[in-house]
Amino acid sequence: MEKKYTAYCMNAVVVLGLIGTAAFIIYGIDRRIFTSEESLQMFLDGFGIFAPIIFTAIQVVQVVVPILPGAIGCLGGVLMFGPFWGFVYNYTGICIGSIIVFLLSKRYGKPMIMTVFKEKTYDKYIGWLEKGKKFDKAFAAAIFFPVAPDDLLCYLAGLTEMRLGKFVLIILLGKPFSIFLYSLGLTGIMQGISMLCAA
Repeated sequence: MEKKYTAYCMNAVVVLGLIGTAAFIIYGIDRRIFTSEESLQMFLDGFGIFAPIIFTAIQVVQVVVPILPGAIGCLGGVLMFGPFWGFVYNYTGICIGSIIVFLLSKRYGKPMIMTVFKEKTYDKYIGWLEKGKKFDKAFAAAIFFPVAPDDLLCYLAGLTEMRLGKFVLIILLGKPFSIFLYSLGLTGIMQGISMLCAA
């Protein structure tokens, strides 16, 4: 009886969380929060000292339901909060979001994934699961080097026998390098473009 009640509560929390996420996405699209770094900056400025918390929450949400390319979010974090704190907020939000994605996939399986991604995208990467025991190594490499859609791979990892502890370890150790590349690499590109435009 207690297990059924616990499962019911967990399902209710997940459903409420997804509803809240969907509501925020609709609000964000309506207010054009996700259209540019400037729009996101204006939105966050309204929260004052709580802006870092809101930004981190946005990063969590955009992993669970990819709203914009992860690289754009990472760039926004660095531009708004500086290299160090931008990296910290990006890393925290993306790691939390990735763990939530893994747990959702473990719980709800393929139907959950199909509500987030197009079938064509799912079919393109489902072959990763055929790697069997090699999936863990391939997944770790993909997380370390930003060469594949990390969010989808985190969902796919939830369909395997990978344990939560191993998944968390891969995410915590693998994400810093890719986030660093995204954050500082794109920042350098943007600064270069700005210098060319100003010349």
